[in-house]
Amino acid sequence: MSTTTAPLRSTDGLWFGKDLSQSEPIPETAIAQAVALMRTGRLHRYGEQGSGTPEPSLLEQEYAAYVGAKYCVAVSSCGAAMFLALKALGVQPGDKVLTSSFTLAPVPGAIAHAAASAVLVETLEDYTTDLADLERKAASSGARVFLLSHMRGHFTDLRAVRAICDRHGIALVEDCAHTMGARWDGQHTGTFGHVGCFSTQTYKHINAGEGGLLVTNDEDVAAQVILMSGCYMMYDQHLLRPSAEVFERWRYVMPNFSMRMSNLAAALLRPQIALLPERSVRWRKIYSDLAQAFANTPHLTLPVRDAREDFVPSSIQFSLDLSPAQIEHFLAECALRGLYIKWFGLRIPTAFTSHFGHWHYLPEQAPMPKSQSVLRQLLDLRTPLSLTADDCRLIGQIVHVAASAAAAHSVGT
Repeated sequence: MSTTTAPLRSTDGLWFGKDLSQSEPIPETAIAQAVALMRTGRLHRYGEQGSGTPEPSLLEQEYAAYVGAKYCVAVSSCGAAMFLALKALGVQPGDKVLTSSFTLAPVPGAIAHAAASAVLVETLEDYTTDLADLERKAASSGARVFLLSHMRGHFTDLRAVRAICDRHGIALVEDCAHTMGARWDGQHTGTFGHVGCFSTQTYKHINAGEGGLLVTNDEDVAAQVILMSGCYMMYDQHLLRPSAEVFERWRYVMPNFSMRMSNLAAALLRPQIALLPERSVRWRKIYSDLAQAFANTPHLTLPVRDAREDFVPSSIQFSLDLSPAQIEHFLAECALRGLYIKWFGLRIPTAFTSHFGHWHYLPEQAPMPKSQSVLRQLLDLRTPLSLTADDCRLIGQIVHVAASAAAAHSVGT
């Protein structure tokens, strides 16, 4: 006999109940290609014999053309891409690496994987990098790489970031896990720095379950990453590759970290690149509908988006000017109405909402008052492409009711 208890519900009739983690179906063309590939059994991207071009090599060619980069290397995850970027740029154990304070665990994880030491840069109220703090730390930290996270699709003035990095002799690596298809001032993210790193994990803009793409215009970086990702010296199977002379500089000194993308993952991804423009339009419409639905919610603010941002928002973030206890009450009120919202101010790391205060492996940091203040009040809502205009209005109603209840709950506490 089952003892499962039905979830508690509010009595006001507001109920959402949809799974916000539900992704778009894989396109039928990708499924057909994957099935055909499975029938051959050739799921590894490199082969000692046989004909045909590996799927990842075709994907690399197509994605490089899409963003306007000279080289692209398909790897096992965006975290792997960031780690390989750091290694290819010469990061050594103990080196300092500047990085964003508003990010997810794979970013400091890539730095730790390289045995380097993260130096966090402050975050502003619009969830972007504090350029003044970046300038100070670029000048004083001794770091030679800035791993910039375009966290949740919010990006800082990239030309200003690049200018600061160039002034201080710092290589810029962009974490574009949340900005595939997005542009700043007409130029694709991932192409402003020395390296751009993208994710093809299920919750991103194209979906292979897991995977990553690294883009660069630097032939030495490209050759090193191909070798380190695990080509077993079969780099001639990459359509986009530096010359043999470049590989000769690196082939005997680069370790194999086995971070390749499989044929199967690439087969799933290739047809999805063409869907990015249409998905971008749909995500922007959902973001606009939610922003309108949130417009009159007490204590809630949305970041002001720069006109130069052509963003692709697969989620929406907002700040609640409430105490931690009030925000806990807000989340409970949303849960009573079937709406799952995440909070970056949680005391205990949970799912995709951990923050730098939870990463005890980081070296001691300078005080981060701005970042702490921002994260303490930052809420996060995933926005699957299945959301309708009616869904957005309902979410807005629930958030309004929950925020009002949370504010009232604060009286006397």
